[in-house]
Amino acid sequence: MNQWLDDRLHISRLNDKFLRKAFPVHHSFFLGEITLFSLIVLIITGILLALSYEPSNSLVINSFDPGSATKPNLVPAAYHSALKINAMPFGDMLRRVHHWMANIMVAAAVIHMMRVYFTGAFKKPREINWWIGMLLLIFAALTAVTGYILPYDNYAYNTVSVIYAIVKSVPWVGDWAAQAAFAGRFPGDGIIPRIYGYHIMLLPGILLALTGAHMLIMIKQKHTQPQYAKRLAYKKIVGVPLSTQQTPIMLLLALLFTGLVMLFAAFIPVHPVEFFGPPSPQPISSIKPDWYLLWVFGALAIIPGFELEVLGGVISAEFVGAMVLPGLIIGLMFAVPMLDRSKDNQYYAENPTNHPVRLAAGIAFMAMMIVLSVAGYKIELVQSGILTSANANAVLWILTFLVPAVSYFGTLGIVRGIRALREADERETLAHAHADD
Repeated sequence: MNQWLDDRLHISRLNDKFLRKAFPVHHSFFLGEITLFSLIVLIITGILLALSYEPSNSLVINSFDPGSATKPNLVPAAYHSALKINAMPFGDMLRRVHHWMANIMVAAAVIHMMRVYFTGAFKKPREINWWIGMLLLIFAALTAVTGYILPYDNYAYNTVSVIYAIVKSVPWVGDWAAQAAFAGRFPGDGIIPRIYGYHIMLLPGILLALTGAHMLIMIKQKHTQPQYAKRLAYKKIVGVPLSTQQTPIMLLLALLFTGLVMLFAAFIPVHPVEFFGPPSPQPISSIKPDWYLLWVFGALAIIPGFELEVLGGVISAEFVGAMVLPGLIIGLMFAVPMLDRSKDNQYYAENPTNHPVRLAAGIAFMAMMIVLSVAGYKIELVQSGILTSANANAVLWILTFLVPAVSYFGTLGIVRGIRALREADERETLAHAHADD
């Protein structure tokens, strides 16, 4: 049978070319695999949830609280189906696993990108994979956002109203773009079917295509090797073969990872649709996005309100805070490979302390994102008395620039200290060697 298949499909060539690919043995390389495992579990749980979800705004009688014959309790079908999923055996557990896997996928992708940045793995010839990784991160966040709109409770209603307003704030074309993206004016009958289409077809399709391209390029270009590989075999691929050793390791990691997430999900609840209730014009105080978009919310919170009319279009604080500023930050991240001046191909992961400016810039960037995320809690900071309504914006803006600057120069100082100690150790070792001679 093997020979019959090989004669027709040339499986032996596949084995020689791909299945025996060497994978570097280093724990940090599992971050990308955890991101992939999360995507696979998300697709599986998403399919199961889709079997019981009704993507419709149509009003139906709430079977859990039907009201009376003269005054039935009508709720959107999407919200009602979310209630039914929660009531099904293992239904709430499916929602929990799906929710936490989405958060873990974004978190693993962020940490994976941090490893690539700090070790210089974005350098030639891997610039394209850095850009694909950035697109994966962006579309993963968009997929997650559309996901927590689908239950269409009052939290989701308030969330989508904010997103609609942000899209509408784009000068000149905002109203048209918002209606095109959300199937009409908000709130409209087509909004849930449109978001559902994005969430289960368009965005997953983009994620799968980008993941496939990312992996194909990685196989073609090979991994950056850990530093120990340089000592063992210079410019050679050092690692374990995919089919016989790496695959069992990956399967074991996937099962262990999924089991841990399911155990975690069993005890930690997620978005309580029953608590927020069906969509309502009643706004929810202190509504906030998930952690990976909290920095955008923070930027919106501290930008003073303004409107500037230019050629018939209006440039508002909402547009600058939610579109321009995030666009500049994301653009800077895309530009990282182009800021590198090295011309040789990068074969080995670099020690971050050997590149202090890059290390300090990365830590300063992370510090800025953390400060902007904290700014998302401006209302709570004022209510707790830490800040006042008069000084909150000024203090948070100062911290947005001061904390990254302190982080940058502090990192440079720490790295200089580490390098001085390292050089002192080398001199001491050399002196001992001469003394022994």
